[in-house]
Amino acid sequence: MAANPTPLSRLLRNPSAVEDFCVFNGITHLEIELDESDESWAISPACPVIAVGDSHNPHPCADVIVDTREELRDIAQAIAERPIASTMYVQLLRHNEKCSIDDALQAESLTYSTLQHCNEFLAWLKTRGGPVAEASDCDPVVLVERTGPVLELILNRPEKHNAWSSSMRDALCEGLALSLEDRSIEHVRLRGNGPSFCSGGDLDEFGSARDAGIAHVSRTVRNAGRLIEALRDRVTVNVHGACIGAGIEVPSFSARVVSSPHAQFQLPEVRMGLVPGAGGTASMLRRIGRHRLAWMGLTGDRISAETALAWGLIDEIAN
Repeated sequence: MAANPTPLSRLLRNPSAVEDFCVFNGITHLEIELDESDESWAISPACPVIAVGDSHNPHPCADVIVDTREELRDIAQAIAERPIASTMYVQLLRHNEKCSIDDALQAESLTYSTLQHCNEFLAWLKTRGGPVAEASDCDPVVLVERTGPVLELILNRPEKHNAWSSSMRDALCEGLALSLEDRSIEHVRLRGNGPSFCSGGDLDEFGSARDAGIAHVSRTVRNAGRLIEALRDRVTVNVHGACIGAGIEVPSFSARVVSSPHAQFQLPEVRMGLVPGAGGTASMLRRIGRHRLAWMGLTGDRISAETALAWGLIDEIAN
């Protein structure tokens, strides 16, 4: 159920009204017309706010802006399927828009850990039958090659489209840490073997975290995105094929992302009952802004390399 389009200045005068706009009262989202709203509101509603207007002109009252009523219906339906994850996602973006990268990563990890034990994710997990034992990788999951002052890090699980596993994260962190410690390494290049740069989190590992606290601490102390952020101006990431979840969240920390013409980018986590967990609500937020990032997460739709370039999610398209 959605609240009727009404100027926010009328709806949100009293802080106690926050309870009126949440899933517990049957409100999954709030719909507004941008030309009927203003910026003088006392509270932010707990639910996602969708505006119909010019999606090229961000507006602080909205979480996501769509151009047509048809688009609004599609995104409203997606929110209704995962109302808790959708609400926590937009609340996270509102928070992260106003804070540092480190604070944003902390907030993202806490949100992700919370949702791992919520009914929406557990219901999605049941459709997959739960986590499975991870098969051992025959080759190093990240290849490390050095030529003079350049260190090349290559994701190396091509048979799984370089699905982001805990072992891949750990190996990549080791390579990045080496670059931080050795100042003779002047540049780091990150790419992936096989048909895709990275197809996102390894679904075989989803649901394996039994302790939310341990999972949170693990993400915050071993985080490839934070290391790339520290190396930012020395890192170039070349992406191709599927760049899903971590496959675009992690590259977005770098100063330069070069994409193949046929790459596609997607954030499917909210549709699973989660939020991005590899730093995307910090890195991608800085690149494309809250409204476009909300749209990507709430819809789960893929965008092309051309759209990604126009938005600033990538910096160059090259063969």
